[in-house]
Amino acid sequence: MCAKYISMNDVRSVGRFITLEGIEGVGKSTQLAFVRDYLKQKNKVVTVTREPGGSLIAEAIRKLVLAPSLMEEKMRAETELLLFFAARAQHIHCVIKPALQRGHWVVCDRFTETSYAYQGGGRGVEVDFIRDLQKWIQKDLQSDCILLLDAPVEIALGRTRCRDQQDRIESETQDFFNRARTVYLARAKQMVGTYHFIDATRSIGEVQSQIRHVLDGLIQS
Repeated sequence: MCAKYISMNDVRSVGRFITLEGIEGVGKSTQLAFVRDYLKQKNKVVTVTREPGGSLIAEAIRKLVLAPSLMEEKMRAETELLLFFAARAQHIHCVIKPALQRGHWVVCDRFTETSYAYQGGGRGVEVDFIRDLQKWIQKDLQSDCILLLDAPVEIALGRTRCRDQQDRIESETQDFFNRARTVYLARAKQMVGTYHFIDATRSIGEVQSQIRHVLDGLIQS
């Protein structure tokens, strides 16, 4: 059962909310595990989650929105966006806010920036529409730290070719991911204090060194 609504005024000084963003193939899954383990080494209690997903209902929506079998019927961009935000509403209420209230550091694989990049940049949905949904669903919840793992699209997608099966979004065109990456980079310039650019073309050790530097600053603050 989900916890009751919690104002972020009650939790902001207790937990921290870290999100990992980037197009497919930039190594988010690998670095998510690194962030979790590094924070635990620093004696932080960590909740790891993902979007779409995180709660029972949100995971059910994930299966619907990403299912390759749905490719026979083209999903409208607005439908996709609303499904993501429906899952997000449940995720925030059942997982993210309760964890922050308990003092956890929440580490999430994707959050609302994905909607701006994928549905906004990739699908062409109006930014104002996404922003209105963000305000309605998230209210006062914002990421404390966004780790943007970035690599040129050709490099990133080259890493995904070894996957046995791609979901509906992973199988999108290179142009789609170029548009999504462009939005990510633009928003990173607009939100300098929150976004942290991570060069995902480097070796795993070098990528983790970049992330470690960001996390140390967040811990010290």
